[in-house]
Amino acid sequence: MKRQELIKTALGENQPDLVLKNGKIINVFTGEILTGDIAIKGNKIAGIGSYQARREVDLDGMFVLPGLIDAHLHVESSMVTPGVYAQEVLRWGTTTLITDPHEIANVCGGDGIRFMLEASKDLPVNYYVQLPSCVPATPFEHTGEVFTSDKMKPFLSDDRVTGLAEMMNYPGVYSCDEQVMEKLNLFEDKIIDGHAPGADGRQLQAYAAAGIRTDHESTTYREARNKLRAGISVLVREGSASKNLTDIIDGVLKNQIDTHFMAFCTDDKHLADIGKEGTIAHNIRLAIKQGMHPVTAIQMATLHPARIYRLWDLGAVAAGYRADLVVVKHLEEMDVQAVYKDGQCVFGGDIVPQAPQITIPDAISNTVHIAPFTQNPFALPDWKTLPVIRLVAGQIITEKGEIPASELENAFKEGRICKAAVIERHHATGNIGVGLLEGYGLTRGAIATTVAHDSHNLIVVGDNDEDMLAAVKEIQRIHGGYAIIRDGKVFDSLPLPVAGLMSELPAKELICRLDHMIAAAYECGVNKGIDPFITLSFIALPVIPQLRLTDMGVFDVENFTFCQEKKLP
Repeated sequence: MKRQELIKTALGENQPDLVLKNGKIINVFTGEILTGDIAIKGNKIAGIGSYQARREVDLDGMFVLPGLIDAHLHVESSMVTPGVYAQEVLRWGTTTLITDPHEIANVCGGDGIRFMLEASKDLPVNYYVQLPSCVPATPFEHTGEVFTSDKMKPFLSDDRVTGLAEMMNYPGVYSCDEQVMEKLNLFEDKIIDGHAPGADGRQLQAYAAAGIRTDHESTTYREARNKLRAGISVLVREGSASKNLTDIIDGVLKNQIDTHFMAFCTDDKHLADIGKEGTIAHNIRLAIKQGMHPVTAIQMATLHPARIYRLWDLGAVAAGYRADLVVVKHLEEMDVQAVYKDGQCVFGGDIVPQAPQITIPDAISNTVHIAPFTQNPFALPDWKTLPVIRLVAGQIITEKGEIPASELENAFKEGRICKAAVIERHHATGNIGVGLLEGYGLTRGAIATTVAHDSHNLIVVGDNDEDMLAAVKEIQRIHGGYAIIRDGKVFDSLPLPVAGLMSELPAKELICRLDHMIAAAYECGVNKGIDPFITLSFIALPVIPQLRLTDMGVFDVENFTFCQEKKLP
C-alpha cells in the first residue's frame, strides 16, 4: 500500500476498499470505547470517523478491537502444523503469533526451523519467529542437533525473524559462557526473550543486564513484580499445564501495578483446549473475570505485545495500522463474530479458514532412532534411597522427594509411584535415564511419548517393565507420537509423524483422537487433575525446578547436577 494512497483515502479524496460502520471501537491508546466507521484501504486502516465506500459492513454496535497477539508460543506443542494451527486460532481472534520453534529445532535443527517458516509463509496470520537460543537447553541431555550462533546467522535476513527466543541457560548467562555471549551479542539490536523461573536479587539484575527483555516463567505475582521492576516485560502465561494468570493478575489488581510492560501468552497449549476456549481470547476472559477492566485486558493482548516486539504497525485500531481486526458482541465473553486479516474477512458468517496442503520432507518425518535394548533397560540404580520427582498440580514445576529402596515394592503396589524412563531417540546412542515419579497416578500399564520438552527424547512411564518396553516398540512403529499399553497390548496410540511432535490430521479429527487418548490414560489410573501427556512431556525439561529426568539420569535443577547416591554416616 502506497503511503500517498492511504493519505488521500484518510482525507476522503479516494474511496476506501471497505468500511466497517457503526462499530464500538476499542482505542488502546486512551482506553476509551469510541463510535465511528473504520475505513480500510488495501491491508491498512486509512482512517476512523465517517466514511463511505461501495463495500460496507454494518457492525450494528458490536465491538471492534485489534487482532489479538500471542506473545510467546510453540506451535509444535499444539501437535499440528502451522496451517492447521492458524486455522484454529483465527476463529478465536488471534491474528499474530510470536513463535519459538525450539521444539522442532531440538529434533531437526535448522531443517526444522526452515520447515516451520516455509509452512507458515502464506497463512492469514502474522507468523513471527524468535530463533531458538538453547538447543539443547542444557548439556545434561542429548538432542537432535546443536543449534549454534553460526547456524543462526543465515536466518537473520528473514523479515519474520524478530529476535532470540527464551534464554533458558540462565547459569550460562550468569557465568558469561562464551557460546551464550555469542548468541546474545548476535541479537543485540533485536528482542531477546528470557526464561528465568524464580530469578531474583543479583541474579535477576544480571539477567536484565545481559539485555534480556521478556520473561514468561513467572508463577506468582511477587515474581512478576520483581521482573517488571528489573525492566523485564512479563508475558502472563495461561497454557494447558502452566496456569499462571489468576495469581499474577490478582496481585496486579490489588497493588494497582502498571500493565504497560505486560502481555498475554499461551506458551504451550493443547489443541483440545484451544478448540474449547481459544488462546489469547481466553486470557482476556480470565483477566476480566478477575476484575480487570476489559480495555486494559485487551491492551495486554494487542498494543502491549506489539510494542514489546517492535511490531509498530500492529496492535491498534487506528490510521496507518494493519487492518487486523476482531469483532465481538460482548467484551466479557470475547464471543468472536468476525475476524479481518489485512482488511480481508478470514472468519465470520460462511467464511472459515482453511489449512493449506504442505509437503513433509523425509528429514522431518523419519526422526525416531533408538538403539537395541540391553538386558533390564529400565533397572533403577542400586541405591539405598532413591530420588522421587513429585508432580505439582496445575504447574510444570516439580518438588524433590525420596524413598528408601526397601519401600519401593509397597509404593508400586499402592500406586503411589511409578517408574519413568527417558530414552535418547535421535542418534541411537543407547542412553537411558531411569527414575521415579509421584503424583502421576498410573496404576495399570505404560504410557510413552516423543513429545518431551525440550530435547524431545522418548519418555515412557509405567508400573511394569514389560508394558514400558511394549510402549517403546509402538512408538517406533508409528514414527513418534503417543502410545498406551495395558496388559501387554496396545490400548491406544496416536502417530505424530512430523518430527515426532505434530500430526497432519485436521484439527477436529486430531482433537477427537486426543480426547480419546486422554480418556484412555485416565482409565489406566492417571490422576484426573493433570493432563496425562502435557504433564508427562515436561518431566524431561532440565531448566524448570526442582527435579527432572533426562536420558542421562535424574537431574537436580536447583543445584544443576545429577542426583547421586547419598553417603550414609
